[in-house]
Order: sequence, then structure tokens, then C-alpha cells
Amino acid sequence: MCGIVGLLIRDPALESYLGSMVTPMVSTLAARGSDSTGLAFYREADADRCRVTVHRHGSGLAWDKVFVALGAGAELVGSGDIGFISSPRSLGSVLAALAALTPAVAIAGYGYAVEVIKDTGPADELCRRHGVDERSGYLAIGHTRMATESAITPAHSHPFVTAPDLCLVHNGSFSNHVTVRRRLEAQGWRFDSDNDSEVAAVYLASRLAAGDDLAEALRWLTKELDGFFTLAITTADSLAVVRDPFACKPAVVAETDGYVAVASEYRALASLPGIDGARVFEPSPEEIYLWSR
Repeated sequence: MCGIVGLLIRDPALESYLGSMVTPMVSTLAARGSDSTGLAFYREADADRCRVTVHRHGSGLAWDKVFVALGAGAELVGSGDIGFISSPRSLGSVLAALAALTPAVAIAGYGYAVEVIKDTGPADELCRRHGVDERSGYLAIGHTRMATESAITPAHSHPFVTAPDLCLVHNGSFSNHVTVRRRLEAQGWRFDSDNDSEVAAVYLASRLAAGDDLAEALRWLTKELDGFFTLAITTADSLAVVRDPFACKPAVVAETDGYVAVASEYRALASLPGIDGARVFEPSPEEIYLWSR
């Protein structure tokens, strides 16, 4: 049992409140999983700069050494063992420079609009430690994890980022993830954990790389991956939700003129502004719901 949340801001006046809106959503769902917590925030991309989030394994490697490896023009802001990087270099060259620092540093997220905060422990602790309620932006996705099939580490925590600005969170389990993973590995795709949810995220990235749009990629995912699941997915401009054919895992959506919100339980939405006047519904089985900016 895990908890998922997603929030797409429609009213620009609410963007400065994104973090304060998401914090109670994810904290409310800590009862569904406190082994780890993760959030991804999207804000307007900076011209000609990429963003990468890294997780430092302990304090043995100082942030200034990471900064030196990034080259001229880079910016790095450390928050505990999480580092937020902005660079004018190409995304590929930044990722390559960081790969040379492994295993001391692991890449948690990358793209042009997204920053990722994820770690072991409950939601309240993570939000407090990293000032989540002060975050601004136009889109967020989050997860509280109860580990059932793999280790409790930052690498096993959601969201999984498997292409620039592409994030996935998952409540449920996949029965054929090992088979799908082997096929993807044979195609050259790389994995950072043995988590079944990462298989879904990498599969989705593979379909997008092959030319599918997000809706078509999700249709293929529901055909290829067997199990019980609710998935929430974000890109730089979209929020999507899909459930398994039997809708075994809970989900609820609230829509207003100001936002679209998704959560595993309604109580995670109860603190949102204007929720009393929202259109609230439960997503239908296997139907793909997609909202864009």
C-alpha cells in the first residue's frame, strides 16, 4: 500500500502556493507508507539551462567537489544530501560528469523544468527538512512508499525519472516486471534499482523515445505490464493518471478552474482551496486521463 498525489496548477496566482498545497496532501498519505517519500516540482525552465537533482550517499563527498566537476557556469544548491544543479552545458554532458562521481552521487532527476526531492523516511520529515512548503511552480507529483518488494533506499523511492522531465509514481505491483525488464535491458535501457515501478517508468520512456505521445505510451503500458496499479505521470506540461483494468488501487480526482488534483484518498485533497466546489470523481478502470497546461 502506497500513496500518490499530483497537482497541476491552472491559475497562475496559485503557483507561489504549490508547495504549501502539496505538503498536506502528501503528509496526509503518510499512513499509506512511511518507508520513503518523494516529490517532484516543475517550474518554468531557465533559458539554455538544464536541471539535475542528485542524491549524495552520506557526507563523505563535499558539495564543492561536485560543483568543480560540473564546470563553468554551473550552480549547485545543497539541501542535506540532496543537491539541485543548474547548468548551461548540455544535459548529456552534465549527466556524464555526474556519472563519473558514482557511487558517491546518484542522479535522482533531470530535465529542464523538474527538481526531485526524495529520501527514506516519512513525509512530514522530508517536507520539513527540505522546505517543501516554500516551493513554487506549476506542477507537482508525490509518493509515500510502503516497501513490499524491494529495498528501502533513495534509489528505490518514487518518483522515478527515466527521461528528461518525465516522472512516474505507482501504487500497486506488477507481476511480469522481470520479463519486461529483461527485454528493455536487451534494448540497451539502464536501471538504477530492482523496483518493479522503475520498470514501468523505463518502459514508458522507451515508448516515448520510439515516437509515441504520452497517451499512446500509456495505452501500451496497460497492455504490456500485468498487475494491480494506479499510476500518476508528469511531463514538463502534463499530468496523467491511469488505473488497471479492475481499478484495484484507489484514486480520486478533483478539478477546479484553479487546479487539477489527484490522490489515493479524498482526505489528501480536503485542505485544497475551493475543494467544496470542485468536480470530484473516481477515475474509471483502464481509462487514460491527461491534463495539460
